[in-house]
Amino acid sequence: MSDTVYSSSNTKEKFNLRDGYQQNLSYGDQGSNGYGYGDVEQPNIKAEEVFGSGVGSTKRKLNRRHVTFIGLGGGIGTGLFIGTGAAMAKAGPAGLFLAFLFVGAIIWAVMESLGEIATLIPQAGTFPHYATRFIDPAVGFTLAISYGYCYTIAIASEVSAAAIVVSYWTDITPAVVITVSLVLIFAINIMSVRFFGESEVVTASIKVICFIGLVLVSLVITLGGAPNHDRIGFRYWKDPGAFTNYNGITGSTGHFLGFLAALVNASFSFIGVETVVIAAGETINPHKYLPKATKRVTYRIAIFYIVGALLIGMIVPYNDPALASGSGNANSSPWVLGIKRAGIPALDSIVNACILVSAWSAGNSYCYIGARIIVAMAIDKQLPSIFKKTNKYGVPYYAVIASFLFGPLAYLSLGSGGASQAFTWILTLSTVAGLLAWMTLSICYLRFYKACKVQNIDRNSLPYKGRFQPYAAWFAAIGSLVITLISGFSVFLKGNWNTSDFIANYIGIPIYIVPFVLWKIFKKTSFRKASEIDLWSGRFDPSTAPEDHPPTTWWGKTLDWIF
Repeated sequence: MSDTVYSSSNTKEKFNLRDGYQQNLSYGDQGSNGYGYGDVEQPNIKAEEVFGSGVGSTKRKLNRRHVTFIGLGGGIGTGLFIGTGAAMAKAGPAGLFLAFLFVGAIIWAVMESLGEIATLIPQAGTFPHYATRFIDPAVGFTLAISYGYCYTIAIASEVSAAAIVVSYWTDITPAVVITVSLVLIFAINIMSVRFFGESEVVTASIKVICFIGLVLVSLVITLGGAPNHDRIGFRYWKDPGAFTNYNGITGSTGHFLGFLAALVNASFSFIGVETVVIAAGETINPHKYLPKATKRVTYRIAIFYIVGALLIGMIVPYNDPALASGSGNANSSPWVLGIKRAGIPALDSIVNACILVSAWSAGNSYCYIGARIIVAMAIDKQLPSIFKKTNKYGVPYYAVIASFLFGPLAYLSLGSGGASQAFTWILTLSTVAGLLAWMTLSICYLRFYKACKVQNIDRNSLPYKGRFQPYAAWFAAIGSLVITLISGFSVFLKGNWNTSDFIANYIGIPIYIVPFVLWKIFKKTSFRKASEIDLWSGRFDPSTAPEDHPPTTWWGKTLDWIF
């Protein structure tokens, strides 16, 4: 990477962009949200008006290990372990594989966009702040509402899922599991962010080891190494077939509709992959850790999701009635069904335990994400300033409490519909909100890209340069929008109309649009011109980061290369 010094038309002097802008910028508060302008002039833009008068005081406590495992484990929840079964029942093995391939490409493109921005400007909450800075404050507000509710209600969906998973072993009332899960989530999030980081190290390790184990076991099963010695190969792709006849519709039309149905399930499985970028504002050295974590997402998507989706279709047929049973625990997990078919004892309970850890871990992460979104809104003057207040450990405790308050929605699972129905409804709501967030974040990057071009900033000089840009961002924005619009297509098929399903699938769209319109009307905000977009304030000064000691042993170097 070049050390060439570049300048912007909006600056007094030239800076070395890659090396942290140390000569000419003052950094202000080096918590997570310094908006110091130093000697940089920003015509027609005032930091006080756009980003709020205060700065966040969360602390950078997440080190290399924390960021690595947050990146590895983020998004590996019940959707990947259980939801894939329902998706395959709708689409067949080929439809499931193609759906995961398509959505995987979208989230990869989103991460390439986010990685470039977050490495340069690592802020607490990040996402709504970027929308405010690069597009329009009204977009920042609506993204905060939409993305925030997506994750705060997802706390409830994962805790409900935990209750369902426990039902595999016992008929204990779900209220007990829900209560214990919520108490643990609150305890972890109200403590120093280091405790959250350590919890992610432990749970991500369990999830990753479990999933790698499932991949290896699936390979053994399909190659004939299981106790039944049945070499399956691609048998189930031929009988009952690679695609389903969705809703009884035969031919290519039915196959395509099955693929569309699987896209929504696949999207839910991928939501949370971007968690590591949310942690940018509390990462010790984002210039060093975030690019690596962003690049590793490629391999995680390929191994955990794409290969996983392929193997699922090889070890269990899509017409296995248990896949669509809606049990929500290991009984409907395609991995467990494949293991049982192969005659392997005991593994089903081990997998169910891993699923339980995944469900709780995802809920724990979502509480953290929701709290940081609330902090970002307070910093950008979209919520009362009390929500950015922190204790001496840098914990935004009011924001944590506000985020956690959505968790008790999990008790809805005690209603007549049961935990499975509540989980399904919340899954649908959070999936649409997550897709709209991916779309908005991709547009944020497109505005950032345009601003760099207009202000004569060479992206080669930035700490991290996203690959295949801006085409990747365009693909992610359009792809996310398309999946959002077709998410509830099944209710429009003959004989399938259901008002509650229609509302659950599409209520996320007005929740996204209405806040934007209201903020636009009452605050009279304006769209950011590329020449006026602030590309300078809030950048991280790498000279403030503690010295990083790379591993010296062969084992440490190997793990560092892998992770």
